Amino acid sequence: MSVWLPGAPCTPRGCVDRTRSGAAVPRAVLRLAAVGVLLLTGIALLPFGRWIPAGPVRRWCRWIVRAAGVRVRVAGAAPPTGGLLLVAHHISWLDVPLLAAVRPARPLAKSEIRRWPVAGALAARAGVVFIDRDRLRALPDTVAVLTGILRSGAAVAAFPQGSTWCGRARGEFRRAVFQAALDAGVPVQPVRIRYRDGRGGPATAPAFVGDDTLLASLWRVASARGLTAEIEVEEPIPPGRHGDRRALARAAQAPGVPGHRDGAGGHHR
Repeated sequence: MSVWLPGAPCTPRGCVDRTRSGAAVPRAVLRLAAVGVLLLTGIALLPFGRWIPAGPVRRWCRWIVRAAGVRVRVAGAAPPTGGLLLVAHHISWLDVPLLAAVRPARPLAKSEIRRWPVAGALAARAGVVFIDRDRLRALPDTVAVLTGILRSGAAVAAFPQGSTWCGRARGEFRRAVFQAALDAGVPVQPVRIRYRDGRGGPATAPAFVGDDTLLASLWRVASARGLTAEIEVEEPIPPGRHGDRRALARAAQAPGVPGHRDGAGGHHR
């Protein structure tokens, strides 16, 4: 098993909350239709993406999450401009638009997505950087590509766990992606994403884990009630503070800075 193929014990049957209300079906259909309209709008605008300011892109990403029935609560620091590595624990497909709602960035994704019908081609056109997790020899080339993107002043979004977890449990950050930030001399922006249910407790309904299918996960989120995504943007780790990728990965994975509480200072969107 390579460093890019870590295992997670989380499974849909063992970890994921289920939605049991039949009354949720009409609402879920409407939510998925709204998500579809927003995605189609984004696809239509892909050729003009380089000319669209970051503000509308951030709002569009939040609208996608909100259209799925999930409130968005953001708290914490504003991300810096210029080259930036955004990192977060990976729980759900919702994490991708949520990170882009903090700052639009080129996502790092597994190469299998490139082979998905329609979605793979669209992801490539949207600037996704693919990594072949089965080929460890390709890792230095991928790090070099990421370094070049970061040096150009763009942001890269990565989920260094290398696999999705349910949110109640988390995996360790793999170190390789942090080498790109060191080589490019750019800051690292840790982002904490948590999902809450209608009572404020941890929610695993948004989790996309194990042998779960995207369609099943989409339906589970759209038919759930009272979900909230909490995004806490930590202070960026400046370049030069940590001399090696192991230390940098540990710092990025560490709990939030003292004084921060779940939801403190946040607001619903």
